[in-house]
Amino acid sequence: MQPDTVVLVHGFWVTPRAWENWIAHYEDKGFRVIAPAYPGFEAGVEALNADPAAVETVTVPAVVSALEKVIADLDRPPVIMGHSAGGAFTQILLDRGFGAAGVALNSAPTEGVAVSPLSRVRPFFPVPENPADRHRAVGFDYAQWRHALTNTFSDGQARTAYERHHVPAPGSIVWGSALATLHPGHTGTYVDYRNLGRAPLLFCSGEHDHLMPPQVQRSNAERYRADGATTEVTVFPGRSHLMPVQDNWQEIADHALDWALAHS
Repeated sequence: MQPDTVVLVHGFWVTPRAWENWIAHYEDKGFRVIAPAYPGFEAGVEALNADPAAVETVTVPAVVSALEKVIADLDRPPVIMGHSAGGAFTQILLDRGFGAAGVALNSAPTEGVAVSPLSRVRPFFPVPENPADRHRAVGFDYAQWRHALTNTFSDGQARTAYERHHVPAPGSIVWGSALATLHPGHTGTYVDYRNLGRAPLLFCSGEHDHLMPPQVQRSNAERYRADGATTEVTVFPGRSHLMPVQDNWQEIADHALDWALAHS
């Protein structure tokens, strides 16, 4: 029986609002769509920019646990789609037996996957100057947002997206287990790359993504056993990191859903 529900998992520096067009698009196709907020992110864009305290102590296990509870209540396994950090959470959920198929868009890497050198991303990344800031919420200024997330947008579109979607993110996760591979032992983003029972997984990558470029997506996909569960990569020309709100998002949304249904 094919999935009748799509679960959309947002990334950091945005909220479920980033999926607003996708929600309406998939609902028009007859699907139930659920776009849960991470713990603390329910407050919404305006409230979190005014006071980000609610997200300062969010952890990877807390996010994954909340997502598991949402999916466990469904009558049948859904299609799970995640963007950026949500892509890593999608991989974790699939590894734990949730979902009929998964799509990771410009995914943050799971444990053991190499990322861009810090020296490359530092010029446009909100790097905490004080170690204490790693336990606070960190956000982008507009110049950082423009270069890291929306580099192929027009300036007007990038600024509109910044004003509508940007929120701070938990520094402890950004510079911890979700986006780094420097910790000894397993981190919160561990997955079993040899899990042959995992549901099919598609990586969708933006050609010009500065934050999680195509080589990161390919490296992540290659970690999975070639003779195991289905794992594929599609690169979309001209796209940057914030693909869910970029012009012609429908092309990606339709490709992601068609692939997931064909492989579920």
